[in-house]
Amino acid sequence: MKAPIIEIFSSFQGEGLLIGERQIFVRFAGCNLNCNYCDTNDSKSEKSGTLMTPEEVCGEIEKLITPDCRTISFTGGEPSLYPDFISEVSRNFDLKIMLETNGTLPDNILSIEKLDMVSLDIKLPEHFDSDFDNSIFLNEIKSLNLLIINSINVYCKVVILPSTRIKSFKEVVEKLSQNISSKSNLKIIIQPSSPLGEWKNLNFKLFEFSEVVGQYFEVSTIPQIHKILDIE
Repeated sequence: MKAPIIEIFSSFQGEGLLIGERQIFVRFAGCNLNCNYCDTNDSKSEKSGTLMTPEEVCGEIEKLITPDCRTISFTGGEPSLYPDFISEVSRNFDLKIMLETNGTLPDNILSIEKLDMVSLDIKLPEHFDSDFDNSIFLNEIKSLNLLIINSINVYCKVVILPSTRIKSFKEVVEKLSQNISSKSNLKIIIQPSSPLGEWKNLNFKLFEFSEVVGQYFEVSTIPQIHKILDIE
């Protein structure tokens, strides 16, 4: 068994609920979507990765473990393209396992062993240069419901752009609220796109987005801290 790997490195988590925590990141190559805001374009094609075995990946992870590290984060690209590979690696460590995913492959996600935390991106129509495929959102909903039913800790992240329209954003949030099986503990992270300089004179919009989400879910607005710290 082999999978295309872009890089394996140690850093602070720069996004979401575990922001600031030291993690080991395993970045896969290959993605089933083509988001226009992607900040890891080199990960979109599986051809850009180096084929590695689970044993090779485990060896690289072991070199990076430090006393302050508690989590391995599988990211991409889209890591849920490689569920068996992730499971094989994960069972070799006592560290917590985090998956950063677009949520469009629900059956793959649920087949991954040992999942402790899932960061699931909710895509907006503005995230794509072509017409929005509604199956993307439906699969995200399915993934959320499966994770919630199976008591796997999950939160949603929504990347917003300066051009994101409040109306379309609100429509997505309302549909999310109407279609998940339980939202009592679900938290939404609003993530303003980088660079933050693009938000100059538009900061008022961040409050509007937060108010929309706050009608239905717990909400925080958190930028990409690793970009501010200028680290990977």
